[in-house]
Amino acid sequence: MTDYDTYGTSTHIASELVRLVTSHLDVVFTERESDYRGVYHLAQGTYERIEIQPNAIPSDDGQDDLYTPEHPAVRVLLLTNTPASAPSLHTRLGAIQGLVHLSRASW
Repeated sequence: MTDYDTYGTSTHIASELVRLVTSHLDVVFTERESDYRGVYHLAQGTYERIEIQPNAIPSDDGQDDLYTPEHPAVRVLLLTNTPASAPSLHTRLGAIQGLVHLSRASW
């Protein structure tokens, strides 16, 4: 089973959140670019996969779409993909001021 968690913040920009998560989790992010998602940051390793990206993603019509339209006030998202429940990861992320857990799905 894999857990997918979504966190969000309106307090930090993506580069600030990368710095904060790096210091809390001791992970290394690489910047990536996607036609669908725009610029995002990816860390893979101990916690499987962590991504930081803007909620607003580029669209073909020139208007940005929201990755999580149910949370329009959230500017930056943090997405985790872990092979099982990761309580230590969630505790460490919960210590980051301004970062809020938005949802969890398991498959």
